[in-house]
Amino acid sequence: MTGRARKAVVLARGLGTRMRRPDGIARLDPAQEEAAASGVKAMISFGRPFLDYVLSALADAGLEQVCLVIGPEHAAVRNYYTKTAPPRRLSVDFAIQEEPRGTADAVLSAEEFAAGEDFLVINSDNIYPVSALSALVRLSEPGAALFERDALVAQSNIPAERIASFAVCRVGPDGYLEEILEKPDPAALASLGPDAPISMNCWRFSPAIFEACRRLQPSPRGELELPMAVREAIASGVRFKVVRCREGVLDLSRRSDIPAVAERLRGVSADP
Repeated sequence: MTGRARKAVVLARGLGTRMRRPDGIARLDPAQEEAAASGVKAMISFGRPFLDYVLSALADAGLEQVCLVIGPEHAAVRNYYTKTAPPRRLSVDFAIQEEPRGTADAVLSAEEFAAGEDFLVINSDNIYPVSALSALVRLSEPGAALFERDALVAQSNIPAERIASFAVCRVGPDGYLEEILEKPDPAALASLGPDAPISMNCWRFSPAIFEACRRLQPSPRGELELPMAVREAIASGVRFKVVRCREGVLDLSRRSDIPAVAERLRGVSADP
């Protein structure tokens, strides 16, 4: 047992391709338009950067140290969190992913930060329930927060048709993750049943994940993807305890999400 997790890695390196693409629908203020056009979704402002709300949830869950995985071109993110508005409740480090080679490669870039400890991994464009993050903090072993489909539809800003394309998981009777199916076809979904939980990329990892990441070959998309690393880790004997969550996740994947996110965050404070 490794005890309570203290560290979290936030994946903020993505290209933001969908966010860069004008959709002719979302009406953005000039600051939001500039951030969206840059592809750095986490810095889109809702009174303060979206990433502030992400980090605030981590602090509420009891995390103490955060590593932001960014690209070498993301000086604005570093400057904001080291000079403009350093977090009050969290210490912030940075890991540079030189090229956008996928989420598993992004996690691998944070190996020095982990320093042999268990750590959480989350996306920078999702605000997760504090209850799910807290449960992972307390697990004392690798784990995955998995979400109920009906709760995501009812309590998130994510359209049901988008949720239908998310990765679904098979959980064993002992409560441990057995399989991840990405972009499942109808037959695969039917085989898992109507209550198969959904992965929103919210994990607790042990240092064993780094070896799994190193063993990967690129996916058909040419990327080293985190679900592939999890499958590799499971195959090598790592077990992931499942935390089931019946709350929503706030998602900022594309421009059309911005108005709904703005409405959800209206009156909500952030104190990272």
